[in-house]
Amino acid sequence: MRRLAFTDGNLSEAAATLLGGGVVVLPTDTVYGIACRPDCPDALERIRAMKRRDAQKPFQLLVDSSETAWALGASRTPQSEVLARLWPGALTLVLPVPGGTEGFRVPAMPRLRALLRACGGALRCTSANLSGEPPAIEADAAQTLAAQADLLLDGGPSPVGQASTVAALDAQGRLTILRQGVCRLPALPGRDLV
Repeated sequence: MRRLAFTDGNLSEAAATLLGGGVVVLPTDTVYGIACRPDCPDALERIRAMKRRDAQKPFQLLVDSSETAWALGASRTPQSEVLARLWPGALTLVLPVPGGTEGFRVPAMPRLRALLRACGGALRCTSANLSGEPPAIEADAAQTLAAQADLLLDGGPSPVGQASTVAALDAQGRLTILRQGVCRLPALPGRDLV
């Protein structure tokens, strides 16, 4: 495992590792995450095994913008557009997509969004901790997983230090809070929070 400072000068090396099918531990605005390309099933299985994570539990997509989420098939409705105004930020939105649902988040860290753009706009990501353990808010706390990754990007302490709020918006416009994190959600016009 290599360890690099998360700087503009190291973005190209980080992108090359990810584009080559690698697994990277990286800082986000909320907590440290572990990421790979969405189209690399072997890398996803590596992450699942590293975390000892249930095979049924999905990984979110970190995306560089709401436009990327819409391009990847996220349901674009008046309600989802209202909630997407909270991006970039600590909100993971689980939205209908063709064939199911998908969790999307636009991180509030410009350098991370630049890395996402360099990787085609999206990465699969989950928190860089063993399942059931507290999230890592600095690089050293992510060492258990980082030791099995291809690269650790050290960006210092995460600015927020708390996991994102996860909210699901169904096809009927009903919103369900799946995990209350740092982001507080507004009421949607004509809809109550479930």
